[in-house]
Amino acid sequence: MKTTWKLMCILAHPDDESLALGGTLAKYAAEGAEASLVVATRGERGWFSDWSQYPGEYALGKMREMELRRASSALGIARLDFLDYIDGDLDQADAQEVVGKIVRLIRQIQPHVVITFGPEGLYGHPDHIAISQFTTTAVMCASDPQYTDPGKLEPHRVAKLYYRVALEPWLQRYMPIFGELVMTIDGQEQRAHPWANWIVTTRLDTHAHWQKVWRAVLCHQTQLVQATRLENVTEQEHHYLWGSQEYYRVFSLVNSGRREEHDLFEGLRSNEQIANAQLALATQR
Repeated sequence: MKTTWKLMCILAHPDDESLALGGTLAKYAAEGAEASLVVATRGERGWFSDWSQYPGEYALGKMREMELRRASSALGIARLDFLDYIDGDLDQADAQEVVGKIVRLIRQIQPHVVITFGPEGLYGHPDHIAISQFTTTAVMCASDPQYTDPGKLEPHRVAKLYYRVALEPWLQRYMPIFGELVMTIDGQEQRAHPWANWIVTTRLDTHAHWQKVWRAVLCHQTQLVQATRLENVTEQEHHYLWGSQEYYRVFSLVNSGRREEHDLFEGLRSNEQIANAQLALATQR
């Protein structure tokens, strides 16, 4: 029996899924995988226009939720869940509560692979860093039979965990279009720093899906303040932006080594093929 592969993406804000991982989500959804998305906040404070026109946290949160639902549809995401925290406050949330919510979703959905931000949060955003930490903890707790989640579900062991990483060529093309990835936290400037190419364990070819990703990006109109720049993005630039996505494999229960992967489900698929072959052989006997 053919397996339906399940990919779970756990992020902080609406638009993270399209701008950072759109190619990955579109690729696997198109291949028949079940892609689910968990978002910690509704981006209630992500306002980049005139603050005198800021609609307030609740109204902007509803607007961004609708944008995310449209983007999810464009990418082929099968399921969307919110953790219901407020934008900018995630790193101050009760850790046990957040981890418990994520564990419950992992045990309910039972993904084979989970992806999230790396420990630097792509560019130092506290919410991104927090969701990376919470997700990493939750993946471990979800497999622990002694950990009781709010739903009291059975343990589930995720086979592979990945961090999305950004390389210098991608950042050099991304920031002139979407803006400098920098912010000041506790009086300290935090900005995007590229990962070294040698640390990449997994590189995905997502060129075939750039148009879906671009449609998803355009759903987030509250976040797209550089309209002129966006209108002038060429097809070649789109391929650079959305055509390749790189990851660091945090752990895998099914494969290892320094050879670069080109599939987040590598190891799992080959194990299934071996099991099917063994089953066929046993049946013949």
